[in-house]
Amino acid sequence: MSTTAPTTDHHGRAERSCRPHLSEEQRDGAVLAMLICDSSCPVWSMEEIMRTLGDRTDAIDAVNRLAAAGLLHRIDQFVFPTLAARRADELEL
Repeated sequence: MSTTAPTTDHHGRAERSCRPHLSEEQRDGAVLAMLICDSSCPVWSMEEIMRTLGDRTDAIDAVNRLAAAGLLHRIDQFVFPTLAARRADELEL
């Protein structure tokens, strides 16, 4: 049985193509779902979001887009959904 190692760039980092490709909308949806669905943890750190999403840049970009759309609040390195985002989830929009 043969396994192949992920391809790497010239810096030795695994290329992004090795991961399943998610669209911006899917990444944004995943981040928003994490923040809304886990009522036991109403505030997440950026580090937790990055670890859960699996990619630092994708996590930062998703949080920036969601905040710009008025769906997330950021205080320092902490993120939480706006009331509008929570209400939209309640209405299943």
